[in-house]
Amino acid sequence: MASVFWDTEGILFIDYLGNGKTIIGEYYSNLLTRLDEKIREKRPGLQKKKIILYQDNAPAHKSVLGMGKLRDLHYELLEHPPYSPDLAPSDFYFFPKHKLFFAGQRFSSN
Repeated sequence: MASVFWDTEGILFIDYLGNGKTIIGEYYSNLLTRLDEKIREKRPGLQKKKIILYQDNAPAHKSVLGMGKLRDLHYELLEHPPYSPDLAPSDFYFFPKHKLFFAGQRFSSN
């Protein structure tokens, strides 16, 4: 599984979870720390601005460790409605562009 973080300028950070592993609160907290490092590296101008993160209601995202890390990083969380019929922003931005990029390619393994 891939966790992809992006902003209006493009992809900031991609993390690949190993086969047979699950994202838990501790893993997600560490992932947010790594994301923050990538933001500081790739978008230094954002250090003085408010960062708004949009995520779904996955258990790791709502864990005590995950929410604590968001608070420590001073990220504002844009709430995801619990049973929203609307599609996620990734359905409109991320996936169509990647479908075009990977169109016609064959892969020999995961």
